[in-house]
Amino acid sequence: MSGPKIVTPPFGRSKQTQDSPAATETPGRYPTTRMRRNRRDDSVRRLVAENSLSVDDLIWTIFVVDGENERVPVDSMPGVVRYTTDVIAEAVNEAYELGIPAVGLFPFTDPDRKTPDGAESLKPDNLVCTAIRNIKEQVPDMMVVCDVALDPYTTHGHDGVMDGETILNDETVEILVQQALNQAEAGCDTISPSDMMDGRVGAIRQALDANGYDDVRIMAYSAKYASGFYGPFRDAIGTKAALIGDKRTYQMDPANSDEALREIALDIQEGADMVMVKPGMPYLDIVRRVKDSFGMPTFVYQVSGEYAMIKGAVERGWLDEKVILESLLGFKRAGADGVLTYFAVEAAKKLKG
Repeated sequence: MSGPKIVTPPFGRSKQTQDSPAATETPGRYPTTRMRRNRRDDSVRRLVAENSLSVDDLIWTIFVVDGENERVPVDSMPGVVRYTTDVIAEAVNEAYELGIPAVGLFPFTDPDRKTPDGAESLKPDNLVCTAIRNIKEQVPDMMVVCDVALDPYTTHGHDGVMDGETILNDETVEILVQQALNQAEAGCDTISPSDMMDGRVGAIRQALDANGYDDVRIMAYSAKYASGFYGPFRDAIGTKAALIGDKRTYQMDPANSDEALREIALDIQEGADMVMVKPGMPYLDIVRRVKDSFGMPTFVYQVSGEYAMIKGAVERGWLDEKVILESLLGFKRAGADGVLTYFAVEAAKKLKG
């Protein structure tokens, strides 16, 4: 008894139209190749995925404020609150239990404590240092990333000290060095200068090493643009109303891309362990160029304006909430090793199902 007849069309020719000379197909083209085969079901999509997103990629950016047992909502960032120092460790522990490896701290400083030179940033009992100590006492394995800049502490809202309308570079760097040492003494694991003053990474690295903090990392805001996407953040730290003028004399021009590579190269030479691009979504091309050019641990900040747009649209039903993870995956596809985001806890819960 013979088996079923097997019909084998000539190589490169469709079975259905093998008698038609015009139907000859080149190998690798439709219908021999059907790209949808590898999209057919979840299992194959997971197997062939080129990039992935996990809780290991997230740094949760959070705000700290004066007071006791309070969680103060930020009106322009739905779902985001400022934590008082006595409850911030509890919130951080929730993130730790979800597997999030790091948090970034930003203070809402009482206006009465602000001065033109940002002296509050140097006090060992300021909001950030107090929060660091509380977090390290209760969640010792959580990595704490500390912003180094003067804008949360100055009456004029700039990242440096001023002479008239001029932001002084070298005088600012001297203060930033002391701010970094103050945070390192409190227990900060990763110093993250966001000011964009020239030479500050090298100065901070030298001071950390000279004072016995050679294991403290520097995650430099190396390509930080003078962006319009920071508005809600300035609400959250109380600098929007105070800001005099703008920050275009020290933050990067959004028109520039090659300049970002020069900034990154300088920060690496000065001792940065990690580099960052800020903002995120409008600057994915910069993330890609940085990663391809340097191969350094490269991070991206999904800033407050990005968060507010996505969260606001989701809450109104204009977008499905799946865009949250999609936006984060986009950063990974562009080459980022991790993302600073206000979505971290929400994203971690989604990733864990």
